Amino acid sequence: MKLWDKGANIDDKIINFTVGNDREIDTHIAKYDVQATRAHVKMLNKIGILTGQELKDLLPQLDILEAHTQNPDFFIEPEYEDIHSKLEAELTLILGETGKKVHTARSRNDQVLVALQLYYKEQLQQIKARTISLFETLMHLGETHQNKLLPGYTHLQVAMPSSFGLWFTAYAELLIDDVILLNATQDIVDQNPLGSAAGYGSSFPIDRQMTTKELGFATMKYNVVAAQMARGKSERTLASTLGSLANTLSRFAMDVCLYMSQNFGFVSFPEQLTTGSSIMPHKKNPDVFELIRGKCNKIQALSTEMVLITNNLPSGYHRDYQLLKENTINAVESMKDILEIFDYAIGQVQVKEIDLNDDKYKYLFTVDSINDLVVGGKSFREAYQEIGGQVQAGTYKPEAGKSHTHIGSIHNPGFAEIKAKMRKYSTALDIK
Repeated sequence: MKLWDKGANIDDKIINFTVGNDREIDTHIAKYDVQATRAHVKMLNKIGILTGQELKDLLPQLDILEAHTQNPDFFIEPEYEDIHSKLEAELTLILGETGKKVHTARSRNDQVLVALQLYYKEQLQQIKARTISLFETLMHLGETHQNKLLPGYTHLQVAMPSSFGLWFTAYAELLIDDVILLNATQDIVDQNPLGSAAGYGSSFPIDRQMTTKELGFATMKYNVVAAQMARGKSERTLASTLGSLANTLSRFAMDVCLYMSQNFGFVSFPEQLTTGSSIMPHKKNPDVFELIRGKCNKIQALSTEMVLITNNLPSGYHRDYQLLKENTINAVESMKDILEIFDYAIGQVQVKEIDLNDDKYKYLFTVDSINDLVVGGKSFREAYQEIGGQVQAGTYKPEAGKSHTHIGSIHNPGFAEIKAKMRKYSTALDIK
């Protein structure tokens, strides 16, 4: 069953190559294709293409099909090219001629496009909600461990005093930037392309305002050529946004792996969250965070793939667009899993007591010592040279405990301000 079948025999090798993995991938967008078809047939009834009885026959069958798409065992049989051909075939099998009318005034192009836009809309909301959940976990951890000092590093060399409060909430605040991008991407995909057909509209008097409202889109892509050209542009934007979030998470995961090693020994996790070695019984490996790091780096590569596939395509539809679907959907599904396991695992982190009197941390407070001299009347340059001389001579003696009072520092981390910032950009959850 092919929506474009004109009766000619097509070489099986050509069919297999052009279909690719569509049957497997389309299970993710199946319910959205049904939703779009429901809105479309209601509109066809309004403009007189479908009778009232035909619409009455179609709607309950679409409800049944949508429920079926949510079954874990749902699949698309090999005789169908994709979800779109399966949907029409099943409606035709049940309703006869009425099923053959559902494709009126649309193309497989806008059928795919609207299903993907609906999928992206819903998945972005889920990703945003999980991002905010992780934000709340990190803010709680930051507040819980606010007063526990942590060595800060630059160039992986001991630098200045930090704290677990700053570390956890630093990544929490970076997640706000990612939520801003998720919001912007949501606005881009929240535009109805249905009615653009093959990219040049239809001679039928379709009501695109009606389908926009029925499908819950904020607006439509008015120009039909622009609607078709949104294929690829939406994926590039989504890939860039997922890449930004993945960057935040991969860097955090790297910190966890580093800080969990014996050379640092800043954090640990319960035994049941780590893995062991087949030959070294002492090992507690942070495999979850290593896999998060690897998966996030894979997601960051998606943006380059999307750019290279779409970069020089002229206007109109091209089959290259089919190649955007698989890895974009895989990245979306992977990101949801990553956020869930990250939130679950980091919430059980064990923060260790760090002895800052250890000899390797003796230069952690040199900047504070310089500042003390400046407060006492010396110029910064003179104070810097004095403390630097003590370091070179091996006579420097640290004095810990100096208060950092400016906003965003160890003793004034700005938790309330960070939460207020997230509230500004969050509508998915209340930030307590």
